[in-house]
This record gives sequence, C-alpha cells and structure tokens, in this order.
Amino acid sequence: MNTSGDRLRVLLRECHLSATDFAANRKVTPQHVNNWFKRGIPMARMEEVAELLSVNVRWLRSGDGPKHPGESRDKNGLNGLPKTRSERSNGRDELDMPVFTELQTQSPGRTALGEIPNHKVRLARQVLEAMDVEQHNAICVAMVGNSMADKIQDGSLIGVDRGRTHVIDGEMYALEHDGMLRVKYLYRLPGGALRLRSHNAAEYPDEIFSAEQIQEQNIHILGWIFWWSTLNNRRHPATMP
Repeated sequence: MNTSGDRLRVLLRECHLSATDFAANRKVTPQHVNNWFKRGIPMARMEEVAELLSVNVRWLRSGDGPKHPGESRDKNGLNGLPKTRSERSNGRDELDMPVFTELQTQSPGRTALGEIPNHKVRLARQVLEAMDVEQHNAICVAMVGNSMADKIQDGSLIGVDRGRTHVIDGEMYALEHDGMLRVKYLYRLPGGALRLRSHNAAEYPDEIFSAEQIQEQNIHILGWIFWWSTLNNRRHPATMP
C-alpha cells in the first residue's frame, strides 16, 4: 500500500524544504506535490524521491523496514515515522553548521569574511547526506541584497559546501570579493576568467573578471551552494474564507 504522503511531508519538514522548492527540484508543479501528500508519491517516481532524500524505497512507500540504508528499525518510531526530538537517543539527526558573515577589520570601511563566534545553524543530517556534503566542509551564510531574487531572498540562510570550488557552469557559488560576500551563478571563460551572473539580471548585469582581476581584487570561491531557506517577501494579504 502506498502511504508515502505523510512521510514525504515529514521528510521535507526535516530538510527545511517547502513544497514549492521540492516541486522545482523535481520539475513538477507545487500542486503535484500537494497531491502526493494526499495520495502518495507515484510509484514511477518513488525510487528517485527516496534516493534524493536518502531513505529506503520500502520505508518511504509503506513505512515498513528501516528508514535509512543500513539502519535498524528501532531508530524509528511508530508506523516508521521519525522519532520526535525527545525520543532521539543520540541527538545526531541535526548537525551544527558554523555561520560566516562580513566582519569589520581594523582598516576603516573594510570587511573580511569570518565566522561568527558561538553561532550555529542546525540542518538535518539527511540534507548533507543527500547532497553528498561532508560536515566539516559545510558552512552557512546569509544572503544580502536582492541580486538573486526571486531565487534566494534577502536574509535567506544559505548552505555552502567548501569542498566544491571547481566551477561547473551555471551552478550557484558563494564568493568572497575583497572582503565582501557575494552569491552568483558562475561561468568559466578562456584564460582563467569568470562570468558572474545574478538571478535578478534585470537590475544586475553580468560581470566579467579576467584572471588578473580575480587576483588583484581578491576574489575567492568559498564553495558550491547546496541548500537555501527562502521566505516569500511578497506575501499576499489574508483573505476571508
């Protein structure tokens, strides 16, 4: 029996993924995902969703068996759903990510990227496992400005994998540009040059930096962006039923 809808809803909540973001990732409409919540994930897509969320297909479909590959069933609660926080014995379902931001330097008006002391962001372990990110490479930064709107809104938290700095054209990366944090799509160009592209291209035209300019302006790729948490700032007013 396909009773995967409730488990899918819980998994997305654990991953801090909205139905809209998950739908975009799977190239379906949000309405499709809402239907999956109610009726279960279509069997034709069960395996790909299980692989993406790092769970066993059988568990996702029916709640039977271990949730994760190689995991014993007693790690899960009633009906195969994840245990509540109070039921967890090892406290390792969520991982702490250090948070980096622009910090003032001794030079007036200049900043440098640095870690905020005693400040962490918790992210579900399965998010890192699904994206193949090593915990020691995972950091968190906050989006500043609207250059990546409507993809990533101002103030959104962003997960960065410092283990992936090799540029794949069209992927999003976090950069430090002479002490300033930037988030852009990157494209390689001949001679070691880079093209930086904003999602909000209407307001922020492409920027091209030669290899010499990259060195002179202290442009460093921090890592590949594997996760972000976005709120819709253009919230519609509540309506009466």
